[in-house]
Amino acid sequence: MGVPVKTAILIDGGYLRACSKAANINYDPAFIDKFARHCVGPDEYLLRVFYYDAPLYRGKVQLPVSGDQKTFQASDQWLVDLAKLDRFAVRRGTLGFRGWKPRTIPIAGAVLTDADFSPVFEQKGVDMRIGLDIATFSEHRTVERVVLVSGDTDMIPAMKHARKAGLEVIIVQLPTRPIHDTLQAHADLMRAIAWP
Repeated sequence: MGVPVKTAILIDGGYLRACSKAANINYDPAFIDKFARHCVGPDEYLLRVFYYDAPLYRGKVQLPVSGDQKTFQASDQWLVDLAKLDRFAVRRGTLGFRGWKPRTIPIAGAVLTDADFSPVFEQKGVDMRIGLDIATFSEHRTVERVVLVSGDTDMIPAMKHARKAGLEVIIVQLPTRPIHDTLQAHADLMRAIAWP
């Protein structure tokens, strides 16, 4: 066997969380660590796992019907624990509150309550951080291969940049979600990964 290929695994946490939830998998640092190690090929030397996610929202917002205040409290300890794992680097985006949406279609004349609405949150900065890291790998040649766990077509410019720079780009296919054709078109290889 030849020299192992220096590899970085980049995980879009929101994407992996949604896929694992669809498979009824408990999403925690132990699972993320096990999953990442499962993504490493036999010819690869794992330089680092880059995990991108936003901590849950913390703050006070006004409820949509009563006008009362609701406090969202969440711990980001799981991200702190994840960052302590061997060969892990955690990149944090932010999560912003964007308002309320009805849980179901309201019936005309029905009296609505706060319970009829669910909060809307928007993640910011994760895609940009993934793209910047891929660009850095491309410019500095710190890795030879990038294994990307994402279903977001916003990754395509970064994938194209990496391939032009001579890096190999592998996109991971998870059991619960097909990969978009355009992502496949801009990857060198697809790697089907079963849940560990």
